[in-house]
Amino acid sequence: MRAFGAVPHARGTQFTVFAPEASAVTLCLFDGESERREPMERQEGGQWSRDVPGIGVGQAYGYRADGTFDPQNGLWFDPAKLLVDPFATRIDRRFAFDPRLALPREEAVDTAPLMPKALVDAVAPRTAPPRVFQPGGLIYEANVRALTMLHPAVPEEIRGTLAAIAHPAVVEHLTSLGVTAIELLPITAWIDERHLGALGLTNAWGYNPVTMMALDPRLAPGGFVDLRHLTDTLREAGIGVILDVVFNHTGESDALGPTLSLRGLANRESYRHAPNGDLINDTGTGNTLDCANPFVIELVLSAQRRFVLAGGVDGFRFDLAPVLGRLDDGFSPDAQLLAAMREDPVLRDRVLIAEPWDIGPGGYQLGNFPRPFLEWNDRFRDTLRRFGRGDGGMIGGLTTALAGSSDIFAGESRSVNFIAAHDGFTLTDLVSHETRHNEANGEDNRDGHGENLSWNNGVEGATEDETVMAARRRDSKSLLSLVMLAKGTPMITAGDETGRSQHGNNNAYCQDGPDFWLDWDKADVELLEHARRLGRLRAQSSALRDQALWEEGDVQWLSPEGEPMDVSRWEDPDTRAIALVLPGDALGPLAVLINFDPVPRDFVLPDAEGGDWTPLIGGQSVPARSVHILRSGGH
Repeated sequence: MRAFGAVPHARGTQFTVFAPEASAVTLCLFDGESERREPMERQEGGQWSRDVPGIGVGQAYGYRADGTFDPQNGLWFDPAKLLVDPFATRIDRRFAFDPRLALPREEAVDTAPLMPKALVDAVAPRTAPPRVFQPGGLIYEANVRALTMLHPAVPEEIRGTLAAIAHPAVVEHLTSLGVTAIELLPITAWIDERHLGALGLTNAWGYNPVTMMALDPRLAPGGFVDLRHLTDTLREAGIGVILDVVFNHTGESDALGPTLSLRGLANRESYRHAPNGDLINDTGTGNTLDCANPFVIELVLSAQRRFVLAGGVDGFRFDLAPVLGRLDDGFSPDAQLLAAMREDPVLRDRVLIAEPWDIGPGGYQLGNFPRPFLEWNDRFRDTLRRFGRGDGGMIGGLTTALAGSSDIFAGESRSVNFIAAHDGFTLTDLVSHETRHNEANGEDNRDGHGENLSWNNGVEGATEDETVMAARRRDSKSLLSLVMLAKGTPMITAGDETGRSQHGNNNAYCQDGPDFWLDWDKADVELLEHARRLGRLRAQSSALRDQALWEEGDVQWLSPEGEPMDVSRWEDPDTRAIALVLPGDALGPLAVLINFDPVPRDFVLPDAEGGDWTPLIGGQSVPARSVHILRSGGH
């Protein structure tokens, strides 16, 4: 078996593509508008190949595949469709949706002028740089454009690109927060959903990829060189890069979608189909990759290897991760792809983070991914939101969440703890809106989650009322504190530390403009400084980072009066104040005082080692709906 993709060598380039049911495959070489066609030769295992002398890195190319056109039976061969190599690592321009990309074969419309061309790229290095991030460190989730487009210190010509994140001003911001990994929303090339153009909107998040490893030229005009520059720069600052990857579907969508790559080459091998031939839609996007198929497994593993070896990334967050473990009878943690990731020599030491749900049967799999996968913990998120909103009977759920969600992870520290993420309300919007406000998305406010477990502090949306604004800032600071102090791996989303708002839009996937970017000039300075203090505290305190300390039995849960919590307190639906005392480390024992009562509370603490308790954030008198942190005075 030959290596898939375009592999340059001393005499030229070897092209290999998978199209097992095609009757003919043609390699198309482009020089500007000129197209030169080279027939490919059928090989074993469904491969087609062609070795072309005299061409190398930078050559533009694509494929055309002929054969049966019978969409109901999963066959979409159409030689008029120019197809992007699924193993392409670089393309010459972004994808742009055009209805002609979805026309049936009988229309015979040549799509070459509409399609990006793959570019022959350099072979990846053979060794990977060392991993930076370790579980327990702080993850900062970010959209490349939203993070950098309005940054006043970043040159305008690089804003919205990976180079902007490597700018010293952005790096300094990340280090000031104690970030140890930045988790980037998808950076591989994507295409807009077909309904967005008519609404004057574009996909801003990137969760609609066409190829698995070619970077989007808008974000990385230099391809993998740009990604490696970013990872090298951040590694010097002690920060790893985690990529949010979409290995569950492609932008070819449903049966009405465009033919761009896999559909025109190996549709039946690439996508899951129902017995009647319909595409299975476990992703809500129109198609679902068949991650049990050997070809798809190789494609996904190859993409990850490329990101590690050529891009230098620390690891991956897998969107709708149950798809990666779906078999004919449902999800299996022992699925071949999940096992291969953990055993692969290049990947086995990388960070693996699952979004443990999709919309297919049995799609909610929180706690069911195998070690060493970390998992986004929406149960943690919802518990903190209910507690913050004032729901009754939440004190037991809160303490379980803060202790690492041991009811889900059986004592293992695999929880990624968050209160807000790209999908949903920002932290500021969470405490400023009771309902979603997604009118700008053009779907009559029907899209996005209807229940957000949110509250508005008395006024819906933007206000100049200083009392309401202060209450929102207080709530944001308290919720950030709980995320940063919990056992597990904390994650915050870019802008939650500055008070960023999306104006109540909880599904801003199609909003790419100043109103939805991080406005650095309007940052909430008090909230930002609070986030920085929390970051410094977590970086300095092994009691917070060292998950084993939570297992030693010395953790104490105390009432505000300083007594161990008794059954009546735990069962009282109105209990909203509690103290957590963690065992000693370099800072000494830590006390976390949580008061979400509507009135201030004075807390009594055990005798401190060598003196009084020293305030780190606030003292033993805790205002309403606030979280204070103290350490033993002898340290």
